[in-house]
Amino acid sequence: MPLHPNIDPELAARLEHVFIPPVDFARLSPADLPGLRRQMAEAFAAMPPATVPGVVTEDRWVAGPDGDPDIRVRVHRPAERPGPLPCLYWMHGGGMILGLPEMDDACMAGYVTEVGCVVVSVEYRLAPEHPHPAPVEDCYAGLVWTVKNAEELGVDPDRVAVGGASAGGGLAAGTALLARDRGGPAVVYQLLVGPMLDDRGVTPSSREFEEAVTWNRAANGFGWTALLGEAMGAEGVSPYAAPARATDLSGLPPAYIEVGELEVFRDECADYARRLVQAGVSTEFHLYPGAFHGFDALIPDAQLSRRAVAGRVAALRRALAC
Repeated sequence: MPLHPNIDPELAARLEHVFIPPVDFARLSPADLPGLRRQMAEAFAAMPPATVPGVVTEDRWVAGPDGDPDIRVRVHRPAERPGPLPCLYWMHGGGMILGLPEMDDACMAGYVTEVGCVVVSVEYRLAPEHPHPAPVEDCYAGLVWTVKNAEELGVDPDRVAVGGASAGGGLAAGTALLARDRGGPAVVYQLLVGPMLDDRGVTPSSREFEEAVTWNRAANGFGWTALLGEAMGAEGVSPYAAPARATDLSGLPPAYIEVGELEVFRDECADYARRLVQAGVSTEFHLYPGAFHGFDALIPDAQLSRRAVAGRVAALRRALAC
């Protein structure tokens, strides 16, 4: 695949040495997903644990929504630092169809050490086996559990942020909307990294990237169809599934939104940031030039990736110092 002419030169050079799984979402069917998930889980199980000195990680099982099966949360916290500490409640990416908390272990441990917080990462159910509202309801249930058990976790319940990347960013935005509309738990910040916000696929960027390094138009359509079925793109889709659908963004916590120039989510993220500001929500927005979706995870040592991560850390430090 030829690279976009605007791609960051360092990212372009590093891509020659990076393995990207050759998944053709235009030819993929839901029946292929269990095998892909199994391969992903086996790959992470075979890797050495992403241990970071001074960070303790443990899995907990918590009650799911409305009596559904329990869901797993992965808790990362400082080994020595006394609480109560602020908390980042995190949702992993994967297009609503793939992913697990372990893929973010190193990143979450970095937040623990750099921000000085506890991180709780939720393993929500995946589509299409579990369409909307299962994923966002799982995320909301985990948030409720985190705040309810704040004392045990060493967390300050008044300093809890939600965050996520890609599909997880969209779920974080949806969870913030649910928390607002249900009267809690209180959330003080949203960290939305390349969030998946709009199922309609009508923005210029959603149409532009028929080809992309990691997540193209076909992949995006596949993910949204898995989550919403025939309702994708139609009237009446819930804003908790597709936060760009929300007509009222007032009363939400301050937000940090970032997105790459060369990805399908670019325009919906920029529009969501604009609408948040217009609704009175303090918002920091970053458009990274020459960046594709997930650039920092794929090439973490690139200068642009370091800049992006440093921006998130600085934003969380400010937000959670309250």
